[in-house]
Amino acid sequence: MKRGFYTIMAAQFFSSLADNALFVVAVELLRTSGAAKWQPAALVPMFALFYVVLAPFVGAFADAKPKGKVMFYSNAIKVVGCMMMLFGTHPLMAYAIVGLGAAAYSPAKYGILTELLPSSQLVKANGWIEGLTISSIILGVLLGGQLIGHSVSSRLLAFDMPLIDTNINTAPEAAICVLAILYVVAAWFNTRIPATGVEMRPMPRNKLELLPDFWSCNSALWRDKLGQISLSTTTLFWGVSGNLRYIVLAWSAAALGYSTTQASSLVGVVAIGTAIGAVLASLRMRLEQAPSVIPLGIAMGLLVIGMNFITNVWVAAPFLILLGGLGGFLVVPMNALLQHRGHNLMGAGRSIAVQNFNEQACILSLGAGYSLSTGLGLSAFGAITGFGVLVAGFMWLIRRWHISNTIHHKEQVEHLMAIVRSDNHH
Repeated sequence: MKRGFYTIMAAQFFSSLADNALFVVAVELLRTSGAAKWQPAALVPMFALFYVVLAPFVGAFADAKPKGKVMFYSNAIKVVGCMMMLFGTHPLMAYAIVGLGAAAYSPAKYGILTELLPSSQLVKANGWIEGLTISSIILGVLLGGQLIGHSVSSRLLAFDMPLIDTNINTAPEAAICVLAILYVVAAWFNTRIPATGVEMRPMPRNKLELLPDFWSCNSALWRDKLGQISLSTTTLFWGVSGNLRYIVLAWSAAALGYSTTQASSLVGVVAIGTAIGAVLASLRMRLEQAPSVIPLGIAMGLLVIGMNFITNVWVAAPFLILLGGLGGFLVVPMNALLQHRGHNLMGAGRSIAVQNFNEQACILSLGAGYSLSTGLGLSAFGAITGFGVLVAGFMWLIRRWHISNTIHHKEQVEHLMAIVRSDNHH
């Protein structure tokens, strides 16, 4: 791997670490302020909001400027969101601004991989990026849980700036200050990312011209016989995974009687499994083998339903590791295949923006549905059953779709797979 790849990894790690810690802190901030039950659940779709709204623009923006600069600007927006939450803006609104930064960050983060590395290293690079992202999720939710826990928060609140009254009086407020520093560290790493030498594609003066361009890119990926399978798989995976993060918190409270600090450790356990699965996939899977992992998605959905029967943490931990492992092994090769087809069809930034639009629209719609159901009294157990049936059912349909493509569009699929094999061996 080129040296610049490791700088990208470091920047991604600190930015994602802060994102995930901030989620736990925001949940606690809402709970301690007596917010309605649906509001903590609404954090997930609020974070996804700008991914969906700005999808036609962020991909073109990532292709128009050096991606290291785009990542720097994005982290600056996240710092603004942090400060808004600290100084009294409603956590849902402030977290949406952090999501705005993340929406701009993502096309640059993944797009630069296809600019920096040959296609033969894409699965390996994705494995490392996903593994590192999952590691940052593990450490992020644990860090967020510890920052709002009594032992750490009491030390943070005991720290006084000489001659300055900061008005920071609660554990979540102290935690937010620490997380703002992590975003600044991530921004520093962004300044060290090397230029790739790839020609920039300037944005049009009339930004609304990007809407038909984005729609044609979205349609192109959905029409592509390999793109449509990988896109539908990753869309479903991230749609469910994004919401599972909060559902595990709610389930931990209902099934095990856990506090937010304790429950955050179980979210980390799922992420440990995903990291293991991601690294195994990067070592064992080749790009052309990606469609063979689809049945793991069906198994993952059935396992989600099994959470309803667990009441002991010693059973829950290995179970959640297995659940995460299946997800990690599923998503890494599918992500790489999707990036490969997108790069060939329309360019790196635009293809990642299309991917983000579909995945975050899924997170947004599932999260809005879950938040609404919570407001109407749906239990965590009912939500888990619904999500499990959804995953298993849709993954079975995706598998049938791929089989149908290989039968009815055999020549087209074989031609696309030949391109994948050819690029993979160069």
